[in-house]
Amino acid sequence: MAASGSIQKSEEEWRAVLSPEQFRILRDKGTEPKGTGEYDKFFSDGVYNCAGCGTPLYKSTTKFNSGCGWPAFYEGFPGAINRTPDPDGRRTEITCAACGGHLGHVFKGEGFKTPTDERHCVNSVSIKFSPEEASSASL
Repeated sequence: MAASGSIQKSEEEWRAVLSPEQFRILRDKGTEPKGTGEYDKFFSDGVYNCAGCGTPLYKSTTKFNSGCGWPAFYEGFPGAINRTPDPDGRRTEITCAACGGHLGHVFKGEGFKTPTDERHCVNSVSIKFSPEEASSASL
């Protein structure tokens, strides 16, 4: 895994490697419309990596159906995700620790029957599923 903040690119470099929608969400902290994401109702075995830099973020076994309209995970790989309270204090943003790409927000105490009682609400555009990494990844 890349060291925290180790992947740094200029805005022009990011625009060259990301689609316009990926740039809007990962770099400009946008949100995809509810229920439209590729991975919302996707439950195959594998690993979800950052769509910006390829860093492994979530194991598929931590994904659950929260009914929120975005992919939900109860925990990420250790050290892969940074948390930053939003300026208004109502939510906590989650970003890729390696490249700073915006993933979504994390919510605690909602009562989901998960080991952490957390819901990482992630934009599908921010992640890329990789089935071949499932056997080599560890959490």
